[in-house]
Amino acid sequence: MNTESVLARIDADFEASLSRLFDLVKIPSISTDPAFSGEVRRAAEWCRAELAAIGFEASVRPTPGHPMVVAHWTGKVEREGPHVLFYGHYDVQPVDPLSLWETPPFEPRIAEKPDGTRMIVGRGAADDKGQLLTFLEAARATVAETGALPCRVTVLLEGEEESGSPSLAGFLDANRAELARDLALVCDTNMWNPSTPAITATLRGLVGEEVVVQCADRDLHSGLFGGPAANPIRILARILAGLHDDAGRVTLPGFYDGVADLPADVAAQWNALGLTAESFLGPVGLSTPAGEKGRSVLEQVWARPTCEFNGIVGGYTGEGFKTVLPARASAKVSFRLVVGQDPARIRDGFRAYVRSCLPPDAKVEFHPHGGSPGLALSFDSPALARAREALTAEWGKPAVLIGGGGSIPVVGNFKRQLGMESLMIGFGLDDDRIHSPNEKYDVTSYHKGIRSWARVLDSLARA
Repeated sequence: MNTESVLARIDADFEASLSRLFDLVKIPSISTDPAFSGEVRRAAEWCRAELAAIGFEASVRPTPGHPMVVAHWTGKVEREGPHVLFYGHYDVQPVDPLSLWETPPFEPRIAEKPDGTRMIVGRGAADDKGQLLTFLEAARATVAETGALPCRVTVLLEGEEESGSPSLAGFLDANRAELARDLALVCDTNMWNPSTPAITATLRGLVGEEVVVQCADRDLHSGLFGGPAANPIRILARILAGLHDDAGRVTLPGFYDGVADLPADVAAQWNALGLTAESFLGPVGLSTPAGEKGRSVLEQVWARPTCEFNGIVGGYTGEGFKTVLPARASAKVSFRLVVGQDPARIRDGFRAYVRSCLPPDAKVEFHPHGGSPGLALSFDSPALARAREALTAEWGKPAVLIGGGGSIPVVGNFKRQLGMESLMIGFGLDDDRIHSPNEKYDVTSYHKGIRSWARVLDSLARA
């Protein structure tokens, strides 16, 4: 492929690409609100039509909820190469509170930051309509310029990502033979900063548990029963306090089994990013890291497992004061997991620990709230190396490998159901205000994102 001619075509046609993004953003495809189901369908049909215009065999597929868009490139390919599956989502978050939008959320516009940076403002501009169109527009320009794509491509666009993807697992199971490819490309992540491209190479998993400790059969007067009666708040507080040692490590037996240390070269790369505890914690009013001692902030967030308490309830919590011994106390506990940890084993270990701490007269019940393993693309993956080279060539700065402190559920689905690794490349920025009023996507992110995918596809095809 003549990459330079494709890039020139992208530049020449960019205003048309921008217009198409505006057209898609104008569709209020809010998947969580049944009142917008027709608009979600309209967005799916829009994506199908655009894929067909590029030359894909595209269709809108029904699900129990909102439809999927599936498209296959059946035209000419320049190399056999890998067969890739590109994933994005065309649904968006609700716009509330509407009063905080400077202009109507589905009337996209170009605005300027104080430094002159141009940005596209509108719901879905960054999450994920602008991101998914970076890939589609790269394919459009490549086909228009060369009459082919560098390798075989399948596209899957979801309409329920912002409402929890209730139909995704069933759809993947039902269409496994059609969708299982050599590599998934996911464009729903960020760059490191506005000028430094990034590939998200790791994601943490999650185990959520609600634990409820019950003692007496009713709330008790603390003056009459305080002392001899077991207090579930005190019991629960002691249990939670015992989950960490003085070095910030989780104390559950076997919790760190299978957890590998970060490769030295990746650790050096993360350290070179220059993020300090002060720059990370300062903006939220904190100053001192509270996690594992001896681990950098980025290592703690991207590559280490955690145990955190997300809510505690017990006794009287209303206005004023009430001298009561509660019958029950509860806590919501979440574990962020990394590759090598088994969610079921962590859940079982937590429950065994809690039960071992219970005194007489105390009973416990547990309520699970999801569980998924951590995921990671091998740091020495050839696909990762080729994508880094392509991004570095486009942005003029080495692409960095970053981690995700949270989860991207579809990546786990691809791994578990389709046996497929995911390459997570996105061009969002931390200040894009996704899910919030005045969502935006920098024009440079959109333009260079299109150019980046043209380079990445060509580079992957050479594998």
